[in-house]
Amino acid sequence: MNSSAGNEANPAKSTNRKTGGTKMKRKALAAIMAAAMALSMVGCGGSTSESADSTKTTEKTEATEATDSAASADGTVENKDKPLCWFNRQPSSSATGELDKEALNFNENTYYVGFDANQGAELQGQMVLDYIKENADTIDRNGDGVIGYVLAIGDIGHNDSIARTRGVRSALGTGVDADGGVDSTPAGTNVDGKAKVVQDATLDVDGKTYTIRELASQEMKNSAGATWDAATAGNAIGTWTASFGDQIDVVVSNNDGMGMSMFNAWAKDNKVPTFGYDANSDAVAAIGEGYGGTISQHADVQAYLTLRVLRNALDGVDIDTGIGTADEAGNCLTEGEDYRYSEEDRSYYALNIAVTADNYNDFTDSTKVYDKVANQLDESKSPSKKVWLDIYNASDNFLSSTYQPLLENYDDLLNLNVDYIGGDGQTESNITNRLGNPSEYDAFAINMVKTDNAAAYTSLLSK
Repeated sequence: MNSSAGNEANPAKSTNRKTGGTKMKRKALAAIMAAAMALSMVGCGGSTSESADSTKTTEKTEATEATDSAASADGTVENKDKPLCWFNRQPSSSATGELDKEALNFNENTYYVGFDANQGAELQGQMVLDYIKENADTIDRNGDGVIGYVLAIGDIGHNDSIARTRGVRSALGTGVDADGGVDSTPAGTNVDGKAKVVQDATLDVDGKTYTIRELASQEMKNSAGATWDAATAGNAIGTWTASFGDQIDVVVSNNDGMGMSMFNAWAKDNKVPTFGYDANSDAVAAIGEGYGGTISQHADVQAYLTLRVLRNALDGVDIDTGIGTADEAGNCLTEGEDYRYSEEDRSYYALNIAVTADNYNDFTDSTKVYDKVANQLDESKSPSKKVWLDIYNASDNFLSSTYQPLLENYDDLLNLNVDYIGGDGQTESNITNRLGNPSEYDAFAINMVKTDNAAAYTSLLSK
């Protein structure tokens, strides 16, 4: 993808050809171009060599060509050709994790935006392990030499939930192999350490050996079928504490919604460290009250990317504009620090950050736009467009309290008029039934209930 330096070079050369002029003028113009290129490289954080390589004149991007070819003679675009961004739930098999390449390649302007699940899962597991090591002399509440933890699992068929369960078990040494990877199956009750899906691990700290045991784990699914359910997690910790009492030394959760429910119901009063995921505002604030830590999945970057890929496709510009390449407003992320891109999967992944007692004050406002991409686009060049966007579950703590507020901040900056649709977290039809007239929208951002169900949406857009 081309840097901003390369894009700026062409107009200057064109002007030079039109006006002619003396050799001295050409030298002066060349000096001005060189200075402009240098400033462009500084603004986007790119290296000199990378920018120099990108000074070649570029033709129309694939995105531009796709947009042009999709438009009919009267300027309308068929629904099947309109920009589409899957987000938060990557189209894939819930059984195997295999990506749904057909959905990810629905058209030339289809992308996925999420976060690096495996990297974040490893971070969470390491965060829990580091805490145990640093507090081993006090964390064993009943002094039996066994550091017992309970684990709240969000959705056994969700790739993110699977990754986080595996990440914790791998870091703590309690995981067992199954089908080429760490088993993510809930253990149920494992107070005796004999469950087959997990194993006891040992940890040596300051000459003392501790056993680490997953005392219990379960999917937090309510009676109506909704997963990642905070209320169910609150009930579960009550059941577990009634059974295990002071054997529970650590509480771990696949997300902050469930983690905070368990923290407020029991762990806070009993001073048991609790670890979640998502860096929700209430969880970050609770670190000052004993919440052990959480993982920021860079929701500010994810929300921006969700709308930015649509904006770029709608404008017919290079998809990297305002992402890895600075746009005219100066918006630019840093690849390898803020995100990574998989061309093969057509997927953008935000990179995660561990939030602990050492840095939580930097994350207290989870709805603040990211400074690197906080500049307003020129509406004359990026005119207002209408976007249909759904949240799979209006009650999901992370999506409703963090992700959507960020989207609402970015939609103004990107000149997008977004209709936000909240689902029930149970059925796709609760969402798709409200996409009765896709023709009134210019682009779509879709958050599925289940990762297997992309066809429920693409079939509507293909009619």
